[in-house]
Amino acid sequence: MMRILWNSFKKGILSRKFEKVSLPPGYEKTGGELHSLIKKKFGRSLHIREVAAGSCGACESEIISAGNPVYDIQRFGVDFVASPRHADALLVTGPVPRNMELALKRTYEAMPGPKFVVTCGDCALDGGAFRDSYYCAGDIGKIVPVAAHIPGCPPRPQAIVEALLLLIGRIN
Repeated sequence: MMRILWNSFKKGILSRKFEKVSLPPGYEKTGGELHSLIKKKFGRSLHIREVAAGSCGACESEIISAGNPVYDIQRFGVDFVASPRHADALLVTGPVPRNMELALKRTYEAMPGPKFVVTCGDCALDGGAFRDSYYCAGDIGKIVPVAAHIPGCPPRPQAIVEALLLLIGRIN
């Protein structure tokens, strides 16, 4: 313990001041529209269960970025939940490998209705670079019904917000 303390005194402060990051143009407006639409359609926050189905981690990284203090998707009424039993939507990333097919089906079946699935990233749509692999299950639409897709490799946080806005606008 003393060695750790001594090293921190010896090295000094290693962090630097955080500079303000500017958001993409129109992000606040799009987020405000999403927030009002979620309140209108659900009467509460939209709860999303994210499933990483064999992805490289880039899409998850952008989803995490959407929740960081810069983008803060939660202020627009989008919450990520740990259980599919509490979720309104399933957000799937990655090319689904064969050993994840059953887990993805069970996760979808555990969700209460009405429910919808959103694929995030090019790999989730059709397998991406792995589509011809023997281990890739292929199109997620063959496993669970897909309502929307967020394109990109990986999609930006703004693209995630825009896709959710378009999807929720189509829900009756």
